[in-house]
Amino acid sequence: MKIALFSDIHANLPALEAFFEDIQTKKPDAIYCLGDLVGYNVWPNEVIQAIRLRGIPTIAGNYDYGVGRASDDCGCAYKTDEERAMGAQSISLTNSLILENERNFLRTLPAHIKVEYQLNQDRLFLLMVHGSPRKINEYLFEDRDEKSMMRIMETAEVDLMFFGHTHKPYHRIFEYESEGHTLYRHAINIGSLGKPKDGDPRCCYVLVTLNEQSSNYNKNSIQIEFIRLEYDIEKAAKAIEDSTLPNAYADMLRKAY
Repeated sequence: MKIALFSDIHANLPALEAFFEDIQTKKPDAIYCLGDLVGYNVWPNEVIQAIRLRGIPTIAGNYDYGVGRASDDCGCAYKTDEERAMGAQSISLTNSLILENERNFLRTLPAHIKVEYQLNQDRLFLLMVHGSPRKINEYLFEDRDEKSMMRIMETAEVDLMFFGHTHKPYHRIFEYESEGHTLYRHAINIGSLGKPKDGDPRCCYVLVTLNEQSSNYNKNSIQIEFIRLEYDIEKAAKAIEDSTLPNAYADMLRKAY
């Protein structure tokens, strides 16, 4: 079985359209969205409508949480006054563009999705969150201390944890012992579909392959593939430049930072 997971679209409709076109060829058995549908571009309603039209199970990102409550706080960790001022312009525009039905949709999104598979004699638990199981806007970067990551996953009682929020994809595997057996936990940051920050401006999403051998006893029995897609970056960047949003957001799309 194949599962596609994507996150952090941030109102980038051209990126989302490229994703939908690509999965027509990949034909996954399930698709999940890990939040942050809105913010930083001009198509919040169109992105929400496209995801709702396809009935894709979706969780709330921190930006969705703020806009869903008509708040001027997106829960973002801006580092400078300039970034904070730019962010204020972004959420202000998003709140002015969002339609009532779309805002209500964001407000009612769940905080996480947990799935259990019984593919063989072992049970496999998958957890989908936006930031972390503890907090919607917690950043789990790749250099996070191993003990901290293991504690988070152990508390959540999961074998595979999928998340976004940092816009920087990675896959880490942690080994541990239980009742005399060696087991593995997987932490997968699925990156960003519409606003990458890892120096690669292409869309990023994850394709997970599970089969009857997939188990937390065998780290190689679970396949994680990061898919990168070309899309019309200039269309998305030009839409920013033609709006009241800071032009710097267009530069971020072009250079992925």
